[in-house]
Amino acid sequence: MTTLLLKNGVVLLHDSSDHIVPTLADILVKDNLIAGIEREIDAPTGTEVIDCTNKVISPGFIDCHQHVWQTFNKGRHGDETLMEYMPTGNLTSSQYSREDIFWGQLGGCLTLLNAGTTTVVDHAHIHYFPEASQTAVSSTVSSGIRSVFCFTPTARVASLSPLVLEPNLIEPWVISSFSSLTDKAPFGPNGRVQLGLAFDGWFVPQEIATPLFDLALKAGIKVLTSHTVGSISTLGSAVPRTLQKWGLIDKFHILFSHATELSPEDLDTILKHGGRVVSTPSTELQMAHGRPICFDDRVRGNACLGGDCQSNGGISIPGEMKLGLQAERGLRNQKIIDKGLMVKTVHRTVEQAFNLGTVQGARAIGMGDKIGSIEVGKLADLVVFDADSPSMVCAAQNNPVDAVVLFSTPADVSAVVIDGQVRKLDGKLKNVKVTHDMRELSRRDVLEWKEIAKHLLKRREIYREKIDKVDFEEVKRVLLKAWYIDESKMTDEA
Repeated sequence: MTTLLLKNGVVLLHDSSDHIVPTLADILVKDNLIAGIEREIDAPTGTEVIDCTNKVISPGFIDCHQHVWQTFNKGRHGDETLMEYMPTGNLTSSQYSREDIFWGQLGGCLTLLNAGTTTVVDHAHIHYFPEASQTAVSSTVSSGIRSVFCFTPTARVASLSPLVLEPNLIEPWVISSFSSLTDKAPFGPNGRVQLGLAFDGWFVPQEIATPLFDLALKAGIKVLTSHTVGSISTLGSAVPRTLQKWGLIDKFHILFSHATELSPEDLDTILKHGGRVVSTPSTELQMAHGRPICFDDRVRGNACLGGDCQSNGGISIPGEMKLGLQAERGLRNQKIIDKGLMVKTVHRTVEQAFNLGTVQGARAIGMGDKIGSIEVGKLADLVVFDADSPSMVCAAQNNPVDAVVLFSTPADVSAVVIDGQVRKLDGKLKNVKVTHDMRELSRRDVLEWKEIAKHLLKRREIYREKIDKVDFEEVKRVLLKAWYIDESKMTDEA
């Protein structure tokens, strides 16, 4: 048995009402479980001790919607709408080799982990060839992060320039790849990487998709996720109704990513059947999905957060907490100001924002009894913040929850523990132990971050040379037609 002691930190404990009670305490971890939370715990012989004096210990953050593979695209989408991002970001997965997937996935996982994300729901639309998803899974296992890796039948590009899409979303080899993964799941020590399913192909005939869902149900897959955006096209808003029509809506923990601009009837369908909505404020606010719904009274308790595109800056769940909270407050405040009145009290609370990225995220994926809060018997997924850093000092002493949500940055994350293993310490990522099946690509058993960064830059340059030849405006025009989007309704006039 291995033991770990986090000593003398301010621990953010949840009570039975999800209220956060900051408590000065030690946390004892045995193997991968929290074994004790007390004011003072004597370390057993051989225990690794992390001094948490002047530090805040938070539950690990849960990112319920992310596309982890997109590392090479970081910095390319800052001024793009969704319809501009789709050609330059999403569809460029067609240019990824197996080696690109390994390094891109590893870089993405470590980007999130470095910022305090301990669990990610990975909508992995990278399955271009039979080995693609297994490569991404093995890279995820190597990183040390906890993941629900959602296998995704991917709309594949036969040619990016000119754009030609493959006609069939669910080929026999796609089902075969998924079946192979279900036979092996879960993955990594203690099953740290689980298998889920992501699906956006609601336009295909039901009989084509049925074998996929039958296989998922037979394998005991619990999490199903789908993009659901009413403002983009009729396909997005039809997701809840299609799930209901196909008899699937009660058979999974379903995450409706974004869930913006839906009719009251569609939102009622989601909530009636226990679905959860995932808000990703960074992309929703920029890419015109509509107002992030996570603070809406109708979804209270049924919402959670995601970063969506780590390639577009969605790397930190505290960052999404802050952005979503302040955007919601601003919208409500403006309504009152427009009436010529003065705002009396603030709208929504920092604690509510914090819970979206912790306890509510855990419940959304059916793991509320295992992660999302710091309790004896739960998995040891913990984030330690430096309370006397330039960003956090005084804020952490006055209100540590405020400090995490409103003041923290990834640089303030001193340590990250996932499944009882220390993955970041003293502000630096620990070395990565590569799974055996990926060592032909990594060429090393153990990798330091600086080595990983060098490989990322090398692969990015190869990738850039490919996509710089593409006429993305032409790709965009073809996509608009394929998605039945009426260009006459697209405008910059507010």
